[in-house]
Amino acid sequence: MSKEIEIRQHNALTNARYEYTEIQLDLLFFLLSKLRKDQQDRVYELNIKDLSLLTGKKYNAAYLHKATSDMGSRVFEVQTETRYRQLWMFQRVDYLLGQGIIEIKLTEDITPYLFDLKENFTSYELASALRLTSKYAKRIYQYCSQWKDQGETKKYDIQDFKQMLGLLDDKGNEKMLRISDFRESVLDVAVKQINEHTELNISYKLEKRVRTYTHIVFTVKPQALAETIPFDLVATAQNVPGVQQSHYDNAARVLDELRITDVKHRQTILTSAAHVAEVNRYNHDLKTGKVKASRNPGGLLLVKLGLVAAKTAKAPTA
Repeated sequence: MSKEIEIRQHNALTNARYEYTEIQLDLLFFLLSKLRKDQQDRVYELNIKDLSLLTGKKYNAAYLHKATSDMGSRVFEVQTETRYRQLWMFQRVDYLLGQGIIEIKLTEDITPYLFDLKENFTSYELASALRLTSKYAKRIYQYCSQWKDQGETKKYDIQDFKQMLGLLDDKGNEKMLRISDFRESVLDVAVKQINEHTELNISYKLEKRVRTYTHIVFTVKPQALAETIPFDLVATAQNVPGVQQSHYDNAARVLDELRITDVKHRQTILTSAAHVAEVNRYNHDLKTGKVKASRNPGGLLLVKLGLVAAKTAKAPTA
């Protein structure tokens, strides 16, 4: 078994046995977007106003308090061939009163698993995950994202899969006994939402032995998103009329990734609402395969923006 697949199967946040509510999964995905490997103190701030802008939802303080309380006390169970491990996510959670900010300090042992999960998502995928309204869709999206480069997930035992989704407790009691209820209320809803709101197109197949369904496997294919979904990864103080802060931040990050460092080019791009929108659109097309520019994606972007002529475009330097 390859190391890559082994990591997938033992990822604490995809295959651990836990049940998160919709609001808890929103907080989890938003937290993942903030992770920085140079953040030595493991303290992160979640701005609830920014989260609301991304999801279109309103978050009640009392519900948030309960959500983080339950998340902090919940145990992640991770089992490998050599050990069974219990993990907790939060060392502490502070609500900064009057600021709409949750300050979270992660435990040291959970961070490798969080980064392992984050590296299987791009900024668009994280934003897509926040748009899913079914908690089961959010979980199934995680599983499928882990296997997207394989085209198909591993074959899950139905009972194990239900337990991972929180539909089966340790005593074997099920929330959905009938397979028809499981398909209609969980699987079909998840497939519809994931196919409509993310860069993945999935389907599933249930395998039966005699008269009982025993296993499930998902087919996973990439697809282009219907619209660009910029995601606030790095906060800035820039304010461009007609441009949302998150759109500006995403465009600045894209320029960094494409090594567009020329001061004049950056100033021209980041002071124009039209250019910012085009950068985000181009990045989306690049990520989803609509644009092919493996040799010089930065140069092609400058051409599309009309900042350089096609024949003179050179690969940006670091």
